[in-house]
Amino acid sequence: MSRKVSFNKKILATVIASSALTGLSGFAFAQDESVDEVTVTGIRASMERAMDIKRDAAGVVDAISAEDMGKFPDTNLAESLQRITGVSIDRSNGEGSRITVRGFGPDYNMVTLNGRTLPTGSAYGGSSGADASTRGGNSRAFDFANLASEAVSGVEVYKTGKANIAAGGIGASVNVKTSRPLDGNGFKASFGAKAVADTTNRTGDDVTPEVSGLVSWADDSDVFGVSLSASYQERDSGFTGATVNDWKVAEWGGGDTKTIYDRTADSAIFKNAPAVGQLYSRPNDVRYTFSDRERDRTNAQLTFQYRPIENLTATLDYTFAQNNQSEHRGEVTTWVQNGDNLTNVEFDNSAIKTPKIITEVYSSAKDVGFAQQYRSQEDTLESTGLNLNWAANDQLTLSLDAHHSTMESLPTGPGHAGELDVGIGASIKTGASWQFSGAKIPNWTHTLNGTLGEEDLSSSVMRIFSAEQLSEVDQIKLDASWEFDDGSRFDFGIERREMGSNTINYNGNNAQVLGGWGAAAPGEFLGEDLFEAFDVAGEFEDVSTGNSPHIGYRADARELAKHLVSLYPTTETSATDPLGAGPAYIGIENTQSPKGVVRNSKGNNDIQEDTDAVYFQLGTTGQLAGRDLNVLAGLRYESTKQVSSSETPEVAYYVWQSDNDFNAVSKPAGTQYVAKNDYDALLPNLDLSVNLTDELISRFSYSKTMARPGLASLGSVISFGNPNGSTLNEGTTVQATGQNPQLKPLESSNFDASVEWYFDDASYLSAGVFEKRVTNFSGTEQSERTFDIRDQTAGPRAQAARDALLSINQNVDNASLYAMMQILADPATYPGGAAAYTGALKDDLNDQKGYQFITPNSDDPFITYTYSAPVNNREAKIYGAEFAGQHFFGDTGFGIQANYTIVKGDVSFDDMDITSNQFALLGLSDTANLVLMYENYGVEARLAYNWRDEFLNRTGAGANNPGYIEAYSQIDANVTYHVTDNLSVSFEGINLTGEDRREHARNKNMLWGYDDLGARYQLGARYSF
Repeated sequence: MSRKVSFNKKILATVIASSALTGLSGFAFAQDESVDEVTVTGIRASMERAMDIKRDAAGVVDAISAEDMGKFPDTNLAESLQRITGVSIDRSNGEGSRITVRGFGPDYNMVTLNGRTLPTGSAYGGSSGADASTRGGNSRAFDFANLASEAVSGVEVYKTGKANIAAGGIGASVNVKTSRPLDGNGFKASFGAKAVADTTNRTGDDVTPEVSGLVSWADDSDVFGVSLSASYQERDSGFTGATVNDWKVAEWGGGDTKTIYDRTADSAIFKNAPAVGQLYSRPNDVRYTFSDRERDRTNAQLTFQYRPIENLTATLDYTFAQNNQSEHRGEVTTWVQNGDNLTNVEFDNSAIKTPKIITEVYSSAKDVGFAQQYRSQEDTLESTGLNLNWAANDQLTLSLDAHHSTMESLPTGPGHAGELDVGIGASIKTGASWQFSGAKIPNWTHTLNGTLGEEDLSSSVMRIFSAEQLSEVDQIKLDASWEFDDGSRFDFGIERREMGSNTINYNGNNAQVLGGWGAAAPGEFLGEDLFEAFDVAGEFEDVSTGNSPHIGYRADARELAKHLVSLYPTTETSATDPLGAGPAYIGIENTQSPKGVVRNSKGNNDIQEDTDAVYFQLGTTGQLAGRDLNVLAGLRYESTKQVSSSETPEVAYYVWQSDNDFNAVSKPAGTQYVAKNDYDALLPNLDLSVNLTDELISRFSYSKTMARPGLASLGSVISFGNPNGSTLNEGTTVQATGQNPQLKPLESSNFDASVEWYFDDASYLSAGVFEKRVTNFSGTEQSERTFDIRDQTAGPRAQAARDALLSINQNVDNASLYAMMQILADPATYPGGAAAYTGALKDDLNDQKGYQFITPNSDDPFITYTYSAPVNNREAKIYGAEFAGQHFFGDTGFGIQANYTIVKGDVSFDDMDITSNQFALLGLSDTANLVLMYENYGVEARLAYNWRDEFLNRTGAGANNPGYIEAYSQIDANVTYHVTDNLSVSFEGINLTGEDRREHARNKNMLWGYDDLGARYQLGARYSF
């Protein structure tokens, strides 16, 4: 299967054949008129232009306009968009990244550049799962962090459907507009530079550069014009955080029933125990993390315009945007061991009982983890387009637009790694205690069997995670508009759009036989000078870590990998290791190695969607009860043919390596699956506006919109999860996830009503309500299924081991069962059989100190999987209200802008339900903005407050849990002083109060992640002429 979607030759031929006859404007929404040359600049002029777009539009439209050439209100487009009613953003690394509109997340919003559908791609970190920031491709969401704002002249957000807008945005359609050389006369230029200081930076440069320039020229006759914009930015940043890898949740059985702590419910270790039938939870671990990042972003756009006659304009443009990210990340990890190790578990009083304190004592030393990761990814967007616009006469305008655009998100780490993860541990811990309530992050203490030093450090495992997404869009549109003598307008057009997306996910071979999960090879790094002692707990600024130990190490995962390759060399090949990479990796030490890293493809999804569309819409005016009435009615028809091609290696069996550690072994060759689907949609829209007075407008809109299913759901393969223990233990399940290429698109019937009062040149108040009735949401169907994969954890050997443990009055948990199976399988070493079992031997066997792993045989039963697959079986209603206003106080220079959005719906997650895979809409939250402004005497100042309420960020996290991002607010400031008419200097502060990010599971004591963030400052100058 080709990883690139080829350009359709028919489209190219059509463009060439048609370009001699007609043309196309950049974007043609209803009542989209040519914008007069802008000569007034500044905050007030920018907001007045945006208000005029809102007032004159059909339907519900909001806009942001550049304050001056090369100067957008915010450095980041997403940060500007969040100040529009109904729009909220997701942040990555403290910076705006993706948008949610009226409760619909990034995959449900359409983003266009000058009216052209943009390809998308996001695969940072290869979806390693080390934290929530990594992504695995298969994305329809546009990442605004890839675009600089300097070349943007405006952004329009269309919240109601329009017939002449390509379908795909149920939340909104967002159009990013760039300037054109023939928009203004003659020569114009603007150059700017900024010094960026990020207070979270630890290892990079304290001050990094940002430079930008925009040059536009047109001849005196406005016949020919050319413009070039370019920008380059570097940013060094970091953060310190805390995470919990997973939470298990179950019902308390009481009596002698087994708990998820591998102890019976009547054990004396439990304090304030749950009532019978009450939900309770158990954490997997606690991790203190640190991250140091580098980012460089390059943007450029070159535009040529030619107007040989007054009514014909040709535009050819090329857009380039590249975003390179790299990250050094590390952890201090303590794992909760359970079973006989537990001495005390005290629960809180939450509805879902969560441990306040867990205390353990070990019969032999356990390891503390110091894993080091290196991540690197490059995202590149390229777009080439041709526009022709021909006003055939005073009534008819014909237009043609075609473009070819690509997006690549490619890993750039060693061995094509998105994330290189080197496990490091030190077996020094003889006891530990964790505190999970009363603080924003868990605290922990431990007892050591000595003093921690580099001589205690051992490798454990080394893994590579890699994901890449390549997307292409080829689009051609032919539009026409007829102006009637009475001012009415009839628009009609056709469109062909081809979208292809290919995502490949890889898992590097797990080098389990380095130091093993128990970190059993201390001293591997002595004398190599690879580690730097690093007090991770001491790096937190905004939260208390209590008595948590001030330990940690920082190292370059790439250098660690090189050293481990030299320690564990091999050149032998075999059927399961054709490259002879053995326990380590070929290619780690040399990214150009022709062999590369041994990588097991987890999946190769190729989705091709070819869409044909036709539309018409009529705009007219009339009278309603003596008031001016504006009407826009339209109908759009889209037909889509979809081909899903997927290839993935099937699991042959699992290797049981220790208590809850399993490694999947794939069959030698993958299997390719191809599925086809087609669907069509009829999308009407009606927009009515009545001028109640010269200042007061009322609106009503109805539209039907659609959004296509997520790309990750449209493949044709089954993904098998690893077991997390023996299925003999109650509550242990093995998950398998399917896809469904026959999914239908979401369809929404939308209703909007609003009143707007425009009481001054740049002042207005508005209030509106909306409702969206959505069908074809993807829910999940679950069933029990078996495949040709056997279960060594529940076969005769496992049953015999369980009986042996019971016969000597030992607790049956994953670790003890694994150890007893090893003992009974080796009578030569353990002639006494079960009598040889001790706690120390159990730990030794689970730490993989030279023992064989356990593989299945023909006597073992087939694994019973809990199989989940998406289906169109959900409906939902989203509704809410939006309030907005802005006002400038006469000639004082002071102004204010404020808005508040309420979003509700019958799509929430039930935290008390653990029995089903729930459907819920991500991103639903209320938002608010308050902006204070001043503009006078050459000074422009803006102080902005943004707030977003708590929202559901993900489902199915860990053991099928939700993740909630807690309410977040941020204060930003921007001050510009115009030294002369041409020269200005500026200061910008982002997240001035250093607000942090926190995510929790079913209650606030069940932490998922906490990021300790900080402020970012920019000092700049701009010269325009």
